[in-house]
Amino acid sequence: MKKIFKTVAILFVAASMQQAVAQKIAHIQLDSLITIMPETKQAQELAQGYLKDLEKQVASMKSEFDSKYQDYTTNEAGMSDLVKKTKQEELQTLNQRIEDFRTQAQQDYQKKSSDLSKPIYEKAKKAVDVVAKENGFKYVLDTSTGIVLFHEPSDDIFALVKKKLETMPAAVLPNNGGTPKTPAGGVKTPAGGAKGK
Repeated sequence: MKKIFKTVAILFVAASMQQAVAQKIAHIQLDSLITIMPETKQAQELAQGYLKDLEKQVASMKSEFDSKYQDYTTNEAGMSDLVKKTKQEELQTLNQRIEDFRTQAQQDYQKKSSDLSKPIYEKAKKAVDVVAKENGFKYVLDTSTGIVLFHEPSDDIFALVKKKLETMPAAVLPNNGGTPKTPAGGVKTPAGGAKGK
């Protein structure tokens, strides 16, 4: 019984390997493609603007802390114990608020960046899907992630997907009023050209 099971398993693996060899496989560096999409620059600008607003708030809070600390150190000698204790607690509370805000601001910035990146990734992924179906590819490997350690020679579809992106409307970024600021052209190649494998 064990021999029959092993034989069936070996035949199944051999059939699977034979089928996989017959499948068309392609690869692309998805991060390189996303980097040259005009929406990426727009998303980075929006994220940086958001970060600057958060940094302004931290600076304002820090300025308030510095002012109160300066007042405390200047007038500490003439303060009663109760006033001194109250001022110290106020400074500790304000300092904790600043630290809490910084932590929350970092999380908010990461979420904002992720929210802005999502429609761009979805557009690139959709273009990959369309190109794969149009060209009969059964698998498309993303070589930019480092997950693929070895692969047989395959077709690089970077140029095909880039061309497809040029025919697609711009990705709509959140909190942008639904109107993209980029031209409807899709992809612009940077000065050095696109890098594909």
